[in-house]
Amino acid sequence: MSWLAKTIFFILGWKIVGNLPDQKKFVVIIAPHTSNWDFFMFVLVKFACKIKVSFIGKHTIFVGPIGWLLKRLGGIPVERSSSHNIVDTIVNEFSKKESMIFALSPEGTRSYLDHWKSGFYHIARKANIPVVTAFLDTTTKTIGWGPSFVMTDDKHKDLDKIRMFFADKHGFKPHKYSQVRFLN
Repeated sequence: MSWLAKTIFFILGWKIVGNLPDQKKFVVIIAPHTSNWDFFMFVLVKFACKIKVSFIGKHTIFVGPIGWLLKRLGGIPVERSSSHNIVDTIVNEFSKKESMIFALSPEGTRSYLDHWKSGFYHIARKANIPVVTAFLDTTTKTIGWGPSFVMTDDKHKDLDKIRMFFADKHGFKPHKYSQVRFLN
């Protein structure tokens, strides 16, 4: 499957760049998330890089054959109305496993928002694991891995560093890219 994913990237003219850290547990934040194509592109990265990744998705998309496929790809259906339980559930999963990569989009949606959701920050802090950046950039046709960050007790300062990394990255629909800031 790795060769097929790499071949698709080659045909599309995209390059995978960067490397994952040599750690067993971390949260991956994927941005910008502005299109349904983002998911497809990162599934290809998952196969090209031969990694096992867990992710969450709205429970309503986990139905029928699509639901089966999403679960096989590492998807975990969630009811998004109870976000605090989601953080604790993911932290609990990290504590039970020897290795785990958990990916999410901090925007939480493909639509424009004036802020990012802070779940990744709380997961990283509670589980004592780093946050690894993952991106796609349509202007350079690159997709891949950026730096990792250890979250401190100053979430706004931490987010400033992350914002600097994503500042020059452009999604498929740049006007839908959410502001890299927390609500509070």
